[in-house]
Amino acid sequence: MNQYIHLVLGSHAHVPYGAGDDEFEQTYSLKLKPFISTLYKYPKIQLNLHYSGVLLHWIEKVHPEFLMLIEDLVSRKQVELLGGGFYEPMLPLISIQDKIGQVELLTTYLRKQFGKRPQGCWIPGLCWEQNLVSPLSACGMAYTFLDEGQFVQAGLSGEDLYAPCISEDQGKLITVFPISGKLKADIAQSSPYTALEKFAASLPPDQDRVVSVFPEAADADPASAELFWHEFFEDLSRCESFLEFTGPGKYLKGRRGLKKAYFPDFRGRQYLIEYPEANGIYSKMVFSHTLINQLRGDKSRKRTAREELWKAQGVDVFCPIGSGGICRSGIRKAAYRALLGAEKITRETGAFIPSLMNFDFDLDNDGEYLFQGERINCYIRPEGASIFELDYLPKAWNYLDAVRRRGAFSDRLLPIGVSPDDVINAARGGDGTSSGVRFCGGERFELAEMEKGHGKVSFTLPGKRDAPFGQIGIEKSYQLRKDTLTAAYTLTNRGAETTEFQFAPVIDLSFSGEGEEFVRVLKGNTGVKPEPDGRLFLKDAEALKFQDLKNEAIINLGSAKAFDACIFPVRSPCGADGSAPEFYQSTCIIPLLRITLQSGETWENEFTLKISH
Repeated sequence: MNQYIHLVLGSHAHVPYGAGDDEFEQTYSLKLKPFISTLYKYPKIQLNLHYSGVLLHWIEKVHPEFLMLIEDLVSRKQVELLGGGFYEPMLPLISIQDKIGQVELLTTYLRKQFGKRPQGCWIPGLCWEQNLVSPLSACGMAYTFLDEGQFVQAGLSGEDLYAPCISEDQGKLITVFPISGKLKADIAQSSPYTALEKFAASLPPDQDRVVSVFPEAADADPASAELFWHEFFEDLSRCESFLEFTGPGKYLKGRRGLKKAYFPDFRGRQYLIEYPEANGIYSKMVFSHTLINQLRGDKSRKRTAREELWKAQGVDVFCPIGSGGICRSGIRKAAYRALLGAEKITRETGAFIPSLMNFDFDLDNDGEYLFQGERINCYIRPEGASIFELDYLPKAWNYLDAVRRRGAFSDRLLPIGVSPDDVINAARGGDGTSSGVRFCGGERFELAEMEKGHGKVSFTLPGKRDAPFGQIGIEKSYQLRKDTLTAAYTLTNRGAETTEFQFAPVIDLSFSGEGEEFVRVLKGNTGVKPEPDGRLFLKDAEALKFQDLKNEAIINLGSAKAFDACIFPVRSPCGADGSAPEFYQSTCIIPLLRITLQSGETWENEFTLKISH
C-alpha cells in the first residue's frame, strides 16, 4: 500500500462552570483517567490534548497526581497541549478583549503547570466566525480545528477535506485542520485498523493525507472504559505500515503550499434567537462589560471584575449542548452569580446611588426600564410591563432566571369558574392561547410616566378589541425602595356591560431546586405542605412567604386584597424535540383575585415583593 495517512489523534473534555463536584468526578473517572492512564502504556501513539481551564482547575485541587501524569506525557513529547479560552467561552459572542484575555489565561496556566506554551487551540462548540483569526493569531495560536462539514460549507471538497488550510482575517493567519466525523463514526462501528485501512485504500496512489479524529468511548464504568482504550490503542498500533502519528505543530513544520479558505459563521448567534434565556445572559454580559470598562484608576479591581465576567461566557450557557446546557438551571445560575459578582465589584463602596433608567438592555432597539438598587435590581420590559430580571445582590441571585417563562407580574384575565388545573394549564401555555383567556403579558404596555426622583415607573394598557375581556384596561406601576418592590394595579371596565373575571398576575420565582429541601412555603406564618406532585392550592391569602433555604433568603409576597393561589414547580425538557431529561426551572405562583366591574368602574390593588436575608 503506497498511500500514507498522517493521523492527528485528539481528545477534548470540559465540564461547565457551575456544575457540581459529582459531575466533575464522573467525567474524571469515566473519561479522563481511563484514557490517559492507558495512553501512557503506548508511548508511540501521539495525542493532541485539550481540557478546559475549568476542568484543569478542578483536577488540580482534587486529583493533582493526574496532572503529573499529563506533565510526564508532555515532557516525553507524546502529548501536544491545545490552548483555548479558559472557561470554554462561546468565542463569537465575546469582545476581542475578552477573547484574548481568556486565551491568555489558559495559555499562562498551561505554561506554568506543564512548562509548555500551546501552539494551537480548541474552538468551544466549534462555533466559528472568521474574525476569530485575528485575536487567536495575536495570542500566538498557529492552528485550530473545525469540523469537515464546515470545510464543505467553505467550498472545499474531495481530497481537500483531508488537508489543513490557511485562513485569514485582517492580515493575520491561522491554519485550520479538518476533524473527520465520518472516520470517527467508522472507527466506532468497526475498529480503528479496519476503518483506517479502508480509508487509506480509498486515497489516490502515492498521496499522503492528514486526518484528525477525536474518538470517544461510551460511558459505562471505569474498568470498561480502560478495556475499550486498551483495545483501541492496540488496534492503532497495528496501523504502522500505512499510518504516522503526528501533531499539528510537527506536521506544519516547513510545510508550504496549503490552500486558503474562509469559513462561514457556524452556530453561535442563532442560539440567542432560539433561546431568549441565552440572549438574557448575553445582554447581561454586554451590560457588565460596559460597567467594567467604565472603571478608572483601579487596575486590580478591574481585572477581578473581568475575570468574574469570563466565568459567565461558557459555551454551555448559550446552547443546549452536552447534558443540557442552557436548560440547566445550575449552569445559568452560576453565570448570573459571576455577572452579578462583576457588577458588585464595579460599584464603589459608599458611592453607589440607586437609579431608574430607560435603556436598551436586551439589544432589540426597544428600551427597557432598569431599577438599579443597592440590594435589588429590577428590569421591566414594555411587553406585558412584566419584570424579566430580579436580582438579589447580597446573594448574587437572579430570581427570574428560568427557561421559557415570562418573569414576574405577567398578567392574565381568566373566566370565572375555571378549575385549578385549567388555571395552571393557562399559565403553562405561555402565550395565553387557552380558550377564554386574555394574555396581557404578551401585549405591549405604553409608558405613562417615569419618575426617576421617586424611583417609580407607570404603564397603561388599553382594551383589546375581539379579545376575551378586551374591554378591560390596565394601569400598572412599579416602585422600588431598598429591598421592597411594589406593583400597583388599576383595572377599568371600558365596556358597556358588567364584566366578571379572575385576575392573575403570574410570578415565576427560580430557586436552586424544587422540594422542601430547597424552598418552603408559608401562608402568613404557617407552613403549608405541597401535594406529592409539588402543587399547592391556597385560599384567602393576604401574604405568602417563600423561604429560600439555599440562599438563606426570604421572599414575602403581600397583597392589599386577599387572594387565592395556585403554586407549582415548572420543569423544562432539554432539546428542540422536547426530549428528556427535564430540569427544574422555577416555582410558578398564580395569585387569583375575583373581580366584578360595572361599566366605567375601576378596581385597585397593590402587591409587594420583599426580599430579605
